[in-house]
Amino acid sequence: MNQDTDIQLSGPFKATDGAGRAIDIKAIRMFDEGYSVVDLYVDLAAPASDGLHKDKKLIAEISARLRSLGYTGPDLAPGDPVVQEKKLIVLDTPDEFLPFAVRKGFKDLSSEFDE
Repeated sequence: MNQDTDIQLSGPFKATDGAGRAIDIKAIRMFDEGYSVVDLYVDLAAPASDGLHKDKKLIAEISARLRSLGYTGPDLAPGDPVVQEKKLIVLDTPDEFLPFAVRKGFKDLSSEFDE
């Protein structure tokens, strides 16, 4: 991922997964533009265990962190297993995330076609 096209939403924080393990999160980021769909990138300090991107408790804690930053909406969802990396979790966002992303600087390229 090119850091020049990223918007950092959160710096480092600790979260807990469903097994009670502490997870050190370095940052939560998103690309600065896209077509209505915002993928969320969660950078980890250590390699993730298999399936961590689907851990409901961890996703709930990441969602809560985003709510503390102004997001209002349901929890995020696990991203496609194919795009997960050892130290990166990719999460899908619900439609309610888009207004928050736009407030944080995301450019919705599909809005150019709303005429």
